[in-house]
Amino acid sequence: MNYKRLLSCLLTAFLFVSVQASAYTELKPLPVYNEVAKQLFNKLETEHYSKPIIDNRISEMAFKYYIDDLDPTKSFFLESDVKALSRYKDSFDDALREGNTQVAYTIYNLYQKRVENRLNYLEKHIPDMVKHFNYTKNDTLSNDPDTRKWAKTEKALDAYWYKRIKNSALTLKMNGDNNDKIIKTLTRRYKNQIHHLEQTDSTDVFQIFANAITATLDPHTSYFAPRASETFNINMSLSLDGIGAVLQGDDDYTKIVRLIPGGPAAKQTKLAPNDKIIAVGQEGKPMVDVVGMRLDDVVDMIRGPKGTKVRLEIIPSKGSQTSKIVTIVREKVKLEDQSAKKDIIDVKRDGKTYKIGIIHLPTFYSDFAAIQAGDKNYKSSTRDTKKLIEELKKEGIVGLILDLRNNGGGSLQEAVGIAGLFIPAGPIVQIRDKNGHITALGDNDGKIAYGGPMAVLTNRMSASASEIVAGALKDYGRALIIGSRTFGKGTVQVLQDMDKGQLKVTQAKFYRVSGESTQHRGVIPDIAFPSLIDTKKIGESALKNPLPWDKIHATRYPTYWDMAAYDPLLEKRHEERIKHDPDFIALEDQIKAYKEQEKRYKVISLNEKTREAEEAAIKKQDLDIENTRRKALGLKPVKSLDDIDPKKDKSDPYAQEASNILLDFIAINQQAAKEAQEKQAEAKQASSN
Repeated sequence: MNYKRLLSCLLTAFLFVSVQASAYTELKPLPVYNEVAKQLFNKLETEHYSKPIIDNRISEMAFKYYIDDLDPTKSFFLESDVKALSRYKDSFDDALREGNTQVAYTIYNLYQKRVENRLNYLEKHIPDMVKHFNYTKNDTLSNDPDTRKWAKTEKALDAYWYKRIKNSALTLKMNGDNNDKIIKTLTRRYKNQIHHLEQTDSTDVFQIFANAITATLDPHTSYFAPRASETFNINMSLSLDGIGAVLQGDDDYTKIVRLIPGGPAAKQTKLAPNDKIIAVGQEGKPMVDVVGMRLDDVVDMIRGPKGTKVRLEIIPSKGSQTSKIVTIVREKVKLEDQSAKKDIIDVKRDGKTYKIGIIHLPTFYSDFAAIQAGDKNYKSSTRDTKKLIEELKKEGIVGLILDLRNNGGGSLQEAVGIAGLFIPAGPIVQIRDKNGHITALGDNDGKIAYGGPMAVLTNRMSASASEIVAGALKDYGRALIIGSRTFGKGTVQVLQDMDKGQLKVTQAKFYRVSGESTQHRGVIPDIAFPSLIDTKKIGESALKNPLPWDKIHATRYPTYWDMAAYDPLLEKRHEERIKHDPDFIALEDQIKAYKEQEKRYKVISLNEKTREAEEAAIKKQDLDIENTRRKALGLKPVKSLDDIDPKKDKSDPYAQEASNILLDFIAINQQAAKEAQEKQAEAKQASSN
């Protein structure tokens, strides 16, 4: 059978199956959730920071979010479906207010019918499709979500699905699978999605509907139905063993959002944010494909007893799209693994060696259980950091770096305490609540643990409490901020119980002592480093509908150094230095390569030889960049990037360069002091004459 005839038959079959009656029972709203809807409406209007009026404007946004949440890849609805459903776009606010959520179920039931027809067909016909795919043709698949439109006809949607399945089959083929295994894997994927559809109940639909409403207010306000609420509370308490990663659903995939500092994934592997998990394997058992599975089912598979191994097959977020398998030993994320740690970086200049102390702080922690039990030796980030500072001072450091990279926040009290180690007294953060009341939290002990030159090292994953500390020390002119712009999460959430489930609602915003919000913009560094993290994909500004940046009145606080005056000199020296730094040269090359790869993958070739050539070129490019770096550093080249042991290769060019910048700052100050003394001496001499 030739390609055109096969495609014609498949498209005809798709058209036929699309009009079959649904075998699933249509879902209806449960009476109890109609009451929860009214409760949710009242709570959002009265408890949310922005004091919203849930009206037709909110309704239209929620309608769009609801459709997008159901069909994010525009794979099931037709343009005509969306147009027909748009008559409900002004009904979402009424549904919530009146406690009549039938509109959500009417839309969902049509979606369910479309998905059921499509998946049932795929499950039956994938074997024939895979066996007849022609990988020598030069056809392509659009992979750019920003340009994808709703299909106008069933035929156009069928053609998209044909290419989508062909791409999946080709990817598996390039990973070494034969046709039988490809058929088995793809069939299982669509069975997973059918199973997911079968498991979805009225409560799930209400949760999707409710969160379409909450998403119009900000990305951190969410409704959790009872099962989701239980999972959320488990994640917050870190009470189960696992890999130490925050996961979320992303279309048919499970995506890594961030790695928990001190957790197994952060310590043991090269997993990164935006990597997609496509299969999970238990110790001694075969991998199970998880594409299309419910997120909570995937999470359950990844969790397990401490000390056991779990294997994850992932598609990396950067570089080659060929999957790879990583093995992680499950552990609990222990407090001691997240504790502050110290290092000393030796910087050689003019025949001398200068010691720069660095304190790595993965999170702002406090052992509340020990405090409640009356243990005087309880662990806290402030106490531990203070102790490490004393040790570093005894070792003769000339400057200090507080490393807040990948620190996603934690205890607000501890953040205030950490900042207070570096100023005698004064406000640290302002908090404005939903009623406009402003409360300032600060340090009032009149003591400092360290008064010398210092810097704060940040990246895009430095969030929340990290931004409070970085922002305060920047405003006081107490520290140089070096690295990347921070995440930009400057809001406070409170968890409230409801008749069914819980509501996490934004009730306040953080502001710096200068009056600037940390929300949306984050903290901008004095000296910016190049970064592999794409700010368009990660950060508050990359989330749906974030609250805006704004400003309130500044508080009264002293300024220790005018850091802005130093920035031009420091920037010039920094730029000159990294021009010749092998690590930074390699980093810039990687960033350029990844941008090119991202652009290239917006249109995916379905020709096997073209794909193989692209994959080989990417692997060679990445390997060449690494080996050029290694050669410049006097290291042995590697045959594969997989040969690099992250535990042995502990180079940290960011910390090294931050140390150089801090030493530049010290040298500039010393030179200025010397010149001031000389001028003073000259003036004294002149007056005596």
